[in-house]
Amino acid sequence: MLYFLIAAVIIGLDQWTKYLVVKHMERGESIPLIADVFHLTSHRNMGAAFGILQNQRWLFLVITVAVVIGIVVSLIRLGKNQPRASVALSLVLGGAIGNFIDRASTGQVVDFLDFTLINFPIFNVADMAITIGVGILLLDVFLEGRKSGR
Repeated sequence: MLYFLIAAVIIGLDQWTKYLVVKHMERGESIPLIADVFHLTSHRNMGAAFGILQNQRWLFLVITVAVVIGIVVSLIRLGKNQPRASVALSLVLGGAIGNFIDRASTGQVVDFLDFTLINFPIFNVADMAITIGVGILLLDVFLEGRKSGR
């Protein structure tokens, strides 16, 4: 259950921050938190990461449902036996559902975290959770590979 709670916290944080952006910022508005380095910028993305595959809403919805089912099954199977992988999957699950809610309800994802210093694509809490989760999964594969290689 802990892993589903982690996912729920990610979903809640993601949706709350997106709500604040939609409620308090105009689309395209940018608020510098650290001038020319990091801004809050109200943006909408109708595609996937980095804006690829624009206007493919149904494709994303179907893929996300399949991914969510796969992660839930994996979490039930892995659970306490592989805590690092389970935490990683929980982060991916929360992020996937967070962006799914946006796509299902409005057809676009609210993005607002903007590293202007390096001209990085604008992203959100769900994107961070997915990225961190995938990073932990890769680390887990690397560490498990090293352990079994000895």
